[in-house]
Amino acid sequence: MSAPAAPALETGLAIRLEGVSLGYGRHAVLEDLRLDVAPGEVLVIVGPSGSGKSTVLRAIAGLLPPRAGRVLAQGVPVTGPSPDRAMVFQDDALLPWRTVLRNVELPLRIRGVPRRERRAAAESWIARVGLAGCEDRLPRELSGGMRQRVQLARSLAGAPRAVLMDEPFGALDAQTRAGMQRLLLDVLRDTLATVVFVTHDVDEALLLADRVVVLGHRGGHGGIGRVLRVPDPRTPDIDRAGLRARIIEEL
Repeated sequence: MSAPAAPALETGLAIRLEGVSLGYGRHAVLEDLRLDVAPGEVLVIVGPSGSGKSTVLRAIAGLLPPRAGRVLAQGVPVTGPSPDRAMVFQDDALLPWRTVLRNVELPLRIRGVPRRERRAAAESWIARVGLAGCEDRLPRELSGGMRQRVQLARSLAGAPRAVLMDEPFGALDAQTRAGMQRLLLDVLRDTLATVVFVTHDVDEALLLADRVVVLGHRGGHGGIGRVLRVPDPRTPDIDRAGLRARIIEEL
């Protein structure tokens, strides 16, 4: 039996960073970032540890105000979190006392969606990520990959216009990670949301991205390196080895 239809998403957000500088306390992490993310694009940010990949996501999410410059979502300055911008973390961040269904319902409940409507949306997304029948389980009763599926369903159930993913598959074993990557590609085909995905895995970037941004260091400060356009990975004559070598060279 086919899964229920997922709720329709609005057009993805256009995201822009205009001369953004970011840091914590006195420590500057990144300076003068300039980046545009098109609506509905899957943009993957790669970079070495400590280059500021997660910091960029926190700024786009509205969790970290820039020291200088502006972060814009659909032309409007980002001043804090918004239901339009959902975060997916490496740690699944599920509430341990809530069942799968109630975890997925949570963002809809916070937004005041009526119970019947939010339950239908949650059940639809639980089925979409392959967890139908697990609605009444608690997070402790699930594997790591299953918990990440729940987190993905929870993030998308609220129909965000942008999904910000911070190495969400980094703690999974290779087989489970490959399954989650395939699931994400399948889900994204049916949504219009903009995706900004952070990873240190070059092969993961090539699999998921419309574009790859290499975050590097210049003169002791962070900065956006080259922006590489990644052809559709299903293209028969794709030069995956050449693209991989270019990204590694930038790193």
